[in-house]
Amino acid sequence: MAQDYSQFSDAALDKELAAKADVQLYVMVPMRDGVRLATHVYRPKGVTGPLPTILVKTPYNEMPYKAGTTRSALDAIKHGYALVLQNERGRYYSEGEWEILGHPQTDGYDTLTWIAKQSWSNGKVGTRGCSSTAEWQLALAGQNHPAHAAMVPQSSGAGIGKVGEFQEQGNWYTGGVPRNLFFVWLYGVDNPLRAQPPKGLDSKTIARLARYNDLEAKKPEVNWPTQIRHLPVNEMLQDLGEPKGTFEELINRDGPADPAWRKGGLYHDDKGWGVPALWFNSWYDVSIGPNMALFNHARTVNSDKEASDNQYAIVTPSNHCGFNARSLQVPYKSGDRDMGTVNFDADKEVYAFFDRWLKGDVNAFPKTTPPVRYYSMGANSWKQSAQWPPEGSAPMKLYLRSSGRANSLAGDGKLTAVAPGAGEQPDRYAYDPTNPVQTVGGGDCCNGGLVIAGAFDQRGVESRDDVLVYTSEPLTEPLEVSGFVRAFLKVSSDAKDTDFAVKLVDVGPDGTAYILGDTIMRARYRDSYDKPAMMTAGQTYTVKPTPITTSNTFLPGHRIRVEVTSSNFPKFVRNLNTGGDNEKETKFVVANNALHHAAGEESYIELPVVGRK
Repeated sequence: MAQDYSQFSDAALDKELAAKADVQLYVMVPMRDGVRLATHVYRPKGVTGPLPTILVKTPYNEMPYKAGTTRSALDAIKHGYALVLQNERGRYYSEGEWEILGHPQTDGYDTLTWIAKQSWSNGKVGTRGCSSTAEWQLALAGQNHPAHAAMVPQSSGAGIGKVGEFQEQGNWYTGGVPRNLFFVWLYGVDNPLRAQPPKGLDSKTIARLARYNDLEAKKPEVNWPTQIRHLPVNEMLQDLGEPKGTFEELINRDGPADPAWRKGGLYHDDKGWGVPALWFNSWYDVSIGPNMALFNHARTVNSDKEASDNQYAIVTPSNHCGFNARSLQVPYKSGDRDMGTVNFDADKEVYAFFDRWLKGDVNAFPKTTPPVRYYSMGANSWKQSAQWPPEGSAPMKLYLRSSGRANSLAGDGKLTAVAPGAGEQPDRYAYDPTNPVQTVGGGDCCNGGLVIAGAFDQRGVESRDDVLVYTSEPLTEPLEVSGFVRAFLKVSSDAKDTDFAVKLVDVGPDGTAYILGDTIMRARYRDSYDKPAMMTAGQTYTVKPTPITTSNTFLPGHRIRVEVTSSNFPKFVRNLNTGGDNEKETKFVVANNALHHAAGEESYIELPVVGRK
């Protein structure tokens, strides 16, 4: 039986590593410009033949003598791999200046070249990681390095610039609205005043120095629920005493179409794709939509047919990077909702995939493996498909209707397959930026506790008069919704610019309203990110927010619900409604907004229903 290192003490792990591994610490790997990156190499002890290699590259402080690092090394060695663990440029003992995504266009490529030249390497490298240890892999895959034999990107959406209908620029935006999570994340990660060791130190000296100084910055604690309200937004971190850095560079860009987004390490869909990949995603992650859109792109771009023919996706009902949690092996709960026993072993899938592509074991991960395996919530069961959305899915149009009083749960909003007639009155509400609708669950991550992701009950939110609520009749049979959920809204406002936010909710027989997903669109970008346009009072516009991506089976007795409002804070930056440069302003106006739904001005959603008769 294979050794399980999860319960080993730190001392036992150190002893096991000494017995099982040959370890080189703080190897300073040179890049093409002479900058050296701090790198650990772990190899099975006494193995002389060439080895397949797993490369993990990270901006985080994973390297200095940590139990988690040791477990990862022992797991790789147990499966017959060398593990190379590297800090990104400008992080800890790696030289140079840090840039978000770690210079993937050059540093990732140069590291693969270095590994392939080592006497212990068989010339085949697999990249692996979750979140920031995954995102840099995407642009690297577009370069198709000959040693890059396979990749396992997990929760990698912040590495995606534009793909298909998603133009989020590394999750900085949704529908042109900045997300607050990166402001918190950059405060912790970006450190323009970081301490640096003297240049030119040898590996042995650096390894000894790291024993008692790991260069981990200890920044002051921040009251984020208060600080996240700071105006102007672009001075939020400077208000804490921080020097200007990555945050200021990104927040001051001119929206999602700013050409500067093309100059960094983001992957855009005008690039090719050259690497077989096993994608891990989560329904309550920050960017499940772009992740699945990139999976589809990698399958169809055909710049490297073998790579496009070998793309596989696994989607769990967890939060960001949650598929690695042992809790998925027992009855799993997301937010307020029981998800059943997911019973999923991520590591088993990862090593089977690597065995196929790095060792040539064609039986380890056979061609008969379904391209998509996804967990359908509600039904609480695994399903599989040859594509995403699943084959056999078809759009179901449900109209948002009322008699003009859909405000809150107490209103008369309904969701129906019957199109509205003439004369239905619009639903109206006032959006005040000083009193935004509070975020409760949904997809998010990495925000210092501002938002807890997951399937939380929305009834508290739905009690507000500035939230429009549209609910179907109870279903009489199961309805699987799997794919991209699209909203089409007819709206007007007396403000020059405002936001429109949408949620999809599963309402149980007891009234519990579980969020499935949410989205938002800044009205100025309704036609184009390249040419934003203000609104004119009294004029009706069509707004099509970025799709919600999910799989949920609405069970008999359950109802489908859609919420519409103009804020979702603190997940998304508040629109101040002036039509100006929103992230540089301190003044605001209240927006009086309306959702129209009479004949000729229908507002509706399209649900991708699987197996609809």
